[in-house]
Amino acid sequence: MNEAVSKSLFQPDILVDPFDFYEEQRAKNPVFLDEASGAYIVLDYDLISEAVGRLDDFSNNFTALLSGGKSDEELANDTEIQEIQSKGWPQVNTLLTADQPVHTRFRKLVNLAFSMPKVNKLEDSIREMSNELIDSFIDKGECEFMEEYAIPMPVRTIAVQLGLDVADAGTIKRWTNAFVDRLSGMMTRERQLETEREVVEYQHALKANMDARRKETKSDILSDLVNAQVDGERPLDDAESLSIVQQLMVAGNETTTAALGEGLRLFASNPDQYKKIQDDPSLIPNAVEEVLRMSSGSSGIWRVMHRDAELGGVMLPKGAMVMMRYHAANRDPKQFENPNSFQVDRKNARTHLAFGKGIHMCVGNMLSRKEMTVSFQQFAERIDNIRIREGAELTYPPNMMLRGLTNLPLTFDKR
Repeated sequence: MNEAVSKSLFQPDILVDPFDFYEEQRAKNPVFLDEASGAYIVLDYDLISEAVGRLDDFSNNFTALLSGGKSDEELANDTEIQEIQSKGWPQVNTLLTADQPVHTRFRKLVNLAFSMPKVNKLEDSIREMSNELIDSFIDKGECEFMEEYAIPMPVRTIAVQLGLDVADAGTIKRWTNAFVDRLSGMMTRERQLETEREVVEYQHALKANMDARRKETKSDILSDLVNAQVDGERPLDDAESLSIVQQLMVAGNETTTAALGEGLRLFASNPDQYKKIQDDPSLIPNAVEEVLRMSSGSSGIWRVMHRDAELGGVMLPKGAMVMMRYHAANRDPKQFENPNSFQVDRKNARTHLAFGKGIHMCVGNMLSRKEMTVSFQQFAERIDNIRIREGAELTYPPNMMLRGLTNLPLTFDKR
């Protein structure tokens, strides 16, 4: 098998619109070496499902990428970054970048905060927030959906749960952007230093709230996290809690924002499917799964080879970086019939990999699903005839880990 290809997945134009590339490459080489980056790419649904379960072969510890790909030695010699980081707390391998058995401990503790009963208790406040946001633009018959709904909805939801000021959503979004940019693989030196400073700023703000929750427990996710104890495990310390919350803010903000944007774009582009959920609201939970399948916010996840191992007929050497491309798997025609077609009643939509699979499945998936479900319910109930504003040019910034619209100008009719 010819492992190498001339085009790179990480070309900005391909990251912005990757789906033709996925289709072409999957047919030729579902596992291939991306020569420009030196990483191996996996595009096949079955192979990704297999790989994420092979914990002895594929490691989750890709911490180096969070520091612009620098090694521990390079970071130790980077005096500017060291000076900034010394004012905060160290990054800890917790959920996203931890292997067993370390991951098991964190997952047990975090699961307590994200159980289905706890997420269900948030539904009324999410619905109230949804209606408040819709109220702010419904009489105009138009909105900039990303700015006026998709960004503030998840930011406000997670802000309340972390004891942050909802009115200062811009600061929360700025912190989240810093976390995301560290994953992008496309930072300038200036931006790298800026993100380091913003991470430290976030850490100090959250540390104050964590201390308050240890003194007086409240009914929110932050209280559940810092006070969680299970099976004799010690509670999370400050650095562990800060690292987990940082990951939750990316999962809770950026990916949900992207999924909401894609949902409304898909409904506007497929009015027959929007009519289906209006006529039969019981289809909305499945429509959420189909939106996630079509274009999840998380494009994929990194793995690092623990040892030499084979996948799909390709030998992956020890230490190699491997990108499991969820986006491509979710449009694999072997798994999904007519994969590029948006069908709110698709029977197997929920088998998508938008939240990953196995022990590293996104811990906040139930909260994200709840926000999407409530949002689509309120739009279907209150708004008709959604259209993308004529002449609008929709844009996606290039990012290797996350894909989401920066703008979505909509026009509509009030029901």
